[in-house]
Amino acid sequence: MRAPRFNNASTFHSDLKERIKNYFTEKNVKETGNSSLYFKAILFVIAFIAVYIHLIFFTPFWAIGVLEAILLGGLASAIGFNVMHDGAHGSFSRKSWVNEIAGSSINFLGANVFMWKTKHNVAHHSFTNVADHDDDMNARPFLRLNPTQKHFKIHKYQHRYFLFVYGLLYLYWVFVTDYKKYVQKRVGSVPIQKMGWKEHTSFWMFKVVHLILFVALPIYMVGFTPWLVGFLVFGVSTGVFLSVVFQLAHSLEETAFPLPDEKNKLENDWAIHQLKTTSNFATDNKVLSWLVGGLNFQVEHHLFPNISHIHYPAISKIIKETCNEYGIPYLEHPKMRLAFASHVNHLRELGRNY
Repeated sequence: MRAPRFNNASTFHSDLKERIKNYFTEKNVKETGNSSLYFKAILFVIAFIAVYIHLIFFTPFWAIGVLEAILLGGLASAIGFNVMHDGAHGSFSRKSWVNEIAGSSINFLGANVFMWKTKHNVAHHSFTNVADHDDDMNARPFLRLNPTQKHFKIHKYQHRYFLFVYGLLYLYWVFVTDYKKYVQKRVGSVPIQKMGWKEHTSFWMFKVVHLILFVALPIYMVGFTPWLVGFLVFGVSTGVFLSVVFQLAHSLEETAFPLPDEKNKLENDWAIHQLKTTSNFATDNKVLSWLVGGLNFQVEHHLFPNISHIHYPAISKIIKETCNEYGIPYLEHPKMRLAFASHVNHLRELGRNY
């Protein structure tokens, strides 16, 4: 399946890029992370290691263990949002080797950064919400996230059970889809870049490391049943945290799901396409923004994925002003609960079989 083409870049896009460039020049700051980001990254990593050690080597009372497993899932998500995500986009640091280390944090959590870059950086960021090209819209057959996807009877109830599916997505990603992509050499319709011996070695080495750290060692230390309960709680928590944050940015009542025409061309240029398919939520909530690595500023991230999330609050003002001048929609929900309600309504609507 050929990738669709966008219309030629608009004046809006070139003007916006120039304004953002001028902002960083005038402020004399780099587009990458700074000491506050690095402090946060170190804090989350140390906290994750500490909770992991306490769970495995000190085996708390089961109720505390369950709470710590949920906390571990939250910390894994926070590392993904704040460290891995910026690193994989090359915005964590000005030094490429630091970005590689930050991006590779996903490998220790069971996934693979090489696969992620194709799935997220290429497929999702290039063709946001475009059916069969944006793999983030694929939770079939259990969920219908895009109106062009096939409808099944079970989708009538998807707005009630979607969190259960989201809870399984992280475990399915780590233990199934990564291997599927490795064998098929593609992410949906997007081919994966040819893997060299380093990528092959890294893939299998980190998969083994993950199995040792999260399966073999815990079973040896605490026994099979406690490990199984704890691991499922951790995995489901991680899946829910990750999925909800990403879905509240794209799978909503307000966002568009464009299709290419008979000439395989999309209606808008790339930048306007991103604005019509992406929405912000709760951007005034500083605690939430800190925890989710600025991914509630999803509009800013999609327009400028190579800029670190620590700059999103500042550049959002420029982007919003430019959108207003050009009469282009800037989608956002002031509260997370409103974005969540919109997502539920979207699932309910797509669950109906007209």
